Amino acid sequence: MTPNQIGLSILVLAIALLIAKIIRINFKIFSKFFLPSSVIAGFLLLMIGPEVLGKFLDKSPYGLLTVEMLTVFKSLPGLLITIIFASLFIGKKLPKVKDIWKTAGPQVAFGQTLAWGQYVVGTLVTLLILVPFFNASPMAGALIEIAFEGGHGTAAGLKDTFIELGYPDGAELAMGLATVGIVFGVLIGVFMINWAVRKEKTAFLKEKKDMDVTEVTGIIPKEERVPTSFMTVSPESIEPLALHLGVIAMAVVFGVLMQKGLIWIEDITWGKTGFYMFKYIPLFPLAMLGGVIVQFFINKFDKPEIINRQMIVRLQGLALDFLLVAAIAALSLTVIGSNIEVFLILSITGILWNTLVFMFLAKRMLPEYWFERGIGDYGQSMGMTAIGLMLIRIVDTKNKSKALEAFGYKQLLFEPFVGGGIMTAISVPLIYQFGLIPVFIITLLITLFFLLLGLFHFGKKKQTTK
Repeated sequence: MTPNQIGLSILVLAIALLIAKIIRINFKIFSKFFLPSSVIAGFLLLMIGPEVLGKFLDKSPYGLLTVEMLTVFKSLPGLLITIIFASLFIGKKLPKVKDIWKTAGPQVAFGQTLAWGQYVVGTLVTLLILVPFFNASPMAGALIEIAFEGGHGTAAGLKDTFIELGYPDGAELAMGLATVGIVFGVLIGVFMINWAVRKEKTAFLKEKKDMDVTEVTGIIPKEERVPTSFMTVSPESIEPLALHLGVIAMAVVFGVLMQKGLIWIEDITWGKTGFYMFKYIPLFPLAMLGGVIVQFFINKFDKPEIINRQMIVRLQGLALDFLLVAAIAALSLTVIGSNIEVFLILSITGILWNTLVFMFLAKRMLPEYWFERGIGDYGQSMGMTAIGLMLIRIVDTKNKSKALEAFGYKQLLFEPFVGGGIMTAISVPLIYQFGLIPVFIITLLITLFFLLLGLFHFGKKKQTTK
């Protein structure tokens, strides 16, 4: 593969994003339900690729794409998810744990209940139904959390782990489940908001909101446009984007060093017995820890404050958009079709768990503004943090409930473990090494801990909303 072919493949992704944005603006069916342009673009490329159009073209089995493009599309997500996670904490002022807990403690309990519970229902349905009746791999028990809570990026990042452990279909199923999560997260989330307004469950949104043109299309009016980031260094000395990309790269380097160190320790200790764990951990959660290390040095030495968080966020968003397009475009419908029973059962199980937990437990675990604060965790649990933020903004446009702060603080005690964190990364190796039952028991105990913490500690505090 030549550099030109790689560059052309990336340009195709960018063009697909542009076309998807135009479609989103002009076709209300897409904009009405806030589907991201990246998801639309991914499906566009999927439709014109080997899995759909290629099936009907004898002389062009790859459709309008090429084998080189597909190779790039399949390789990009693993790189991009590392960039996304490496930048999670860069540029943020890490608050004290006490302050985080005071603001986001209920959010942590509820969000962790949702996430760890996905392992419980996933391992249980795999143990009782998927393995005995459909001869599925026991590792399917981790797919709900990987796909729904982790999303496309996490699913893509774990592809090599699935392959190394002899379950390559797991990566494709996870990608498909992540797509299901996003679509139903938006549809069910918007439906529940409308239901909550009618039932007067919302504190600030008191009547059904008719979205104006700018909200539906995602185009910010000229008079409301503000800079999303600031140039903290002169472009003559270094391009600000290049500077911030370099900082993210340092976080990735720290992650690589930690990964190699852990593998080395494993090789000279318990690895000699044939038991391996660290060798299956992907790079992205370690890059996230690398980002924390980088931020420590930034706090200590960046006196001029040249690292701008919003610049980091823009690079993170760029990586996420390209990741989603590439991951969906490279999705194997053939693999999903050959595992359709497993796919449907896991999809239904994940959707039911997330929806029922939100409807029945959020108001009992979140003492203040339960709907506004809970809907964000629901959106995130269905596959994307962006969906959670979007749903919060719909029900609380002016952030009077402080749901955004609570949601953001929660991430500091959430992301390192689940939703793409350490547990997400080692869940498949854990099942591979120890089986479903030990993982089920461990995740059940953790889920019960957070459930009881939310119900009997935070839930007993005064309610301020219905």
